[in-house]
Amino acid sequence: MSTFSICLIGIVLSIDSLAVSITAGACVNNIRRSQAIRVAAIMAMFQGLMPFIGWLIGSSFKSIVEEFDHWIAFVLLAALGGKLIYDGCLKKEEEDNNNVDINNYLLIIGMALATSIDALILGIGFGLMEVNIYLAVIIIALITFLFSGSGLYLGKKIGEKINKSIEVFGGLVLISLGVKILIEHLYLF
Repeated sequence: MSTFSICLIGIVLSIDSLAVSITAGACVNNIRRSQAIRVAAIMAMFQGLMPFIGWLIGSSFKSIVEEFDHWIAFVLLAALGGKLIYDGCLKKEEEDNNNVDINNYLLIIGMALATSIDALILGIGFGLMEVNIYLAVIIIALITFLFSGSGLYLGKKIGEKINKSIEVFGGLVLISLGVKILIEHLYLF
């Protein structure tokens, strides 16, 4: 998988973290730089660690599923993309957004874990493909750090107005990457 594709995947995986950070930023009165860095670092750590764990799992099964690994990658990417599109189109507005405490580590870890489950699933697909997992982990974590930190500040400016459209766009990108992988394996190999 090319570095460009990994960057696109990193951006798409970071969309959930961005959306959560925008929401948190809209709900917090004053955000200090140290708080934004701490939240972004926790989000990035989970988003980077989960694909690695998934990669370990996927690598264990690679010899069993080598003949149809491109279909697995396609289905995983299409499912994740579909989930993002579904969330972006049908997500209900939060009833009470005023309860985000960015100093609460358990809350931040919970948000990081919830937004990185997709990365774990994608990591399983990485284990079935030719992916430099260390480069992927660094890129995904770095992009997540940037998106999450920026999202907190962006949330103060624009709130939740753009969350839904970002998720739909991200879903379309993931589905497109899945189709690209499928086409490459079916017609180029």
